[in-house]
This record gives sequence, structure tokens and C-alpha cells, in this order.
Amino acid sequence: MLYDLRHADARVKWLVTCLLATFGLAYLFGGWMVALYAGFTPHAVAQTYAVSELAAEGVPMHMRMPPDSTMVVEHQMTSQQMMSMSEGPHTIDRDLLIQDTHVHVPMYGVIAACLSLVVLGLDLRRGWGLALITLLFAAPWLDFAGMWLTKLASSRFAVLTVAGGFAMGLAYTVVAAVAMWQMWRPVQGDVR
Repeated sequence: MLYDLRHADARVKWLVTCLLATFGLAYLFGGWMVALYAGFTPHAVAQTYAVSELAAEGVPMHMRMPPDSTMVVEHQMTSQQMMSMSEGPHTIDRDLLIQDTHVHVPMYGVIAACLSLVVLGLDLRRGWGLALITLLFAAPWLDFAGMWLTKLASSRFAVLTVAGGFAMGLAYTVVAAVAMWQMWRPVQGDVR
């Protein structure tokens, strides 16, 4: 352990708590977004990322994309119009997957690095720390490898995306739970 979160200054503990809470909120909304657009099963992920017959024929995807210019036009939408945007399975074409990879992979790396710094301050055996750090980085790699392999090779690779997503949630949950337990658990004779 490079530093000790258990005995750290209350300001450091509060910083870590706020960081974990912020990531937790982001993961909750990320899970909600996945539920809305891709699903949590290999079949649903395959429907979203695999090359469909329509896409192979050049029919564009039906997910709304931002315009190519910076001009913004506002107009009122009815609730029916809003609901029609979410009907049917969403499909992700290669261009959107490139954009998602470009944006998400570096951010997942930053999140994994921040959570890994928390792991370094936990009272864990070296092997458990290495395993957690590895899981924090491997989970998004699995997630995006599954998306790309589903897109380019076979819909069977969708299981990697599902596994990566659940592994990200598991790794975060373990780090957050252990950190909160070690930082804020009352210890007899400990003055905070």
C-alpha cells in the first residue's frame, strides 16, 4: 500500500468519497442509457452492433445523429415524437462506433486510473490490488473489443460486451465498497 486511506486526513477521505459518488452516479446513468439503447443481453447487443442486412445494403441507421454543422434549430416536439425516437432496436454504424470509441476509451482509462489510485490506498494484499487494477482496465477493453468484433466479425462476440459492462460495474462496486468501509468504519480508539 503506497498510502493509507484508512488513516488519511478527513479531507482526503472526503475527496475520495465525492469521487466515488460521482463515478457511481455516472455508472447509474450509463446503465440506464445501455438499457435504453443496447440492452444487457448478448442478443440485444448483437442487434445493436452487428452488421444488419439493411446496413449492408447501404440503408442508413435510424438513430438520430447531430448535424454536420454547428447551426442549432429549436422546435417544439410532442411526446409522441419523442417516443417514436426510441422505438425499435437501435443500430450503431461503424462511424458512430469510431466516435464512441474515440470518446469513451480515453475516459474509461481516466476512470480506471482514478479508481486504481484509490485501490493503492486500500489495505489489500498485493495480489488483490493487482487483480482489481487489472479488472478496472480490462473491463472497458472487453466492452469495446466485443462491440468491434460484433460489428466486424460475428454477433457471437456480443457476449464480450456484456461481460465487459458487468465487469466494469463489479470492479467499481468492489472498489467503492471496500474504500467506504475502510475509510469511514468507526475504529475503537481512533480519533478522527
